[in-house]
Amino acid sequence: MAASAATVPLLAQAEPSPLTLRILSALVLAPVAVAAVWFGSPWLPILTAVAAAGMAWEWARLCRSGRLGMTGIMLILAAVAAAAAAAVAGFGPAIAVSAAGAAIVFAVARREREDEPQWFALGLLWIAIPCVLLLWLARAEDGGRLILWMFAVVWATDIGAYIVGRRLAPTWSPRKTWAGMIGGAGCAALAGWATARLLGASALPLVLISAGLAIVEQFGDLAESVAKRRFGVKDTSGLIPGHGGLLDRLDGFLAVVPAVALLTLIGGGSVLTWR
Repeated sequence: MAASAATVPLLAQAEPSPLTLRILSALVLAPVAVAAVWFGSPWLPILTAVAAAGMAWEWARLCRSGRLGMTGIMLILAAVAAAAAAAVAGFGPAIAVSAAGAAIVFAVARREREDEPQWFALGLLWIAIPCVLLLWLARAEDGGRLILWMFAVVWATDIGAYIVGRRLAPTWSPRKTWAGMIGGAGCAALAGWATARLLGASALPLVLISAGLAIVEQFGDLAESVAKRRFGVKDTSGLIPGHGGLLDRLDGFLAVVPAVALLTLIGGGSVLTWR
């Protein structure tokens, strides 16, 4: 009995810590994302469509207390259709597919008598539009480098925020901190500086833009936290050990992509070339 009891704490100690799981998951997933960007089409569109389907599945289950249902199936199909339209037909048709998909999902949710059907439609737009814009940005001449820089900014922000602190807005997300936001912005600025050095670009614009995107990224994280608190869940799923679900991992990136697309439109070209 004594030997059996002694093995319990040993087994508990043998279990990997949440930080270890986060690191191991990142070491597996990050190379896949980088490789998809590096090799381009069809790998990036395929990965984007798979991610869109996974996030739509998580959002449907979030809104339906862990169940999928007909509304969830339509949500997944609409998200994949938007990504496919972006890959095949381009930006305009893909946005039209996203809008039509949101309308269809809303109608199906009402027919199925879902509580607050607008959450399903808003979730689709939140997932589909960044996926469309990501594939639009990838079509640019330096689209691959632009997306890799976005990855670096988001990852640096998460690392800085995780290390420095976690209580940014206790009412929305109890584990976020103002210090974490500052730490995330600082690490993102360093990522921007490193990118500028690697590309031989002007450092100051990229440093400032990267720091600003870090704030955008963390508000994307907070937006998802508001939704999770609304539905009373901690993680959107358990797909990624140490991180929760795809939405838990990509929530900030979903906010950064539209911001970079807007800056691209305003500047008339890639922010990597700004002086």
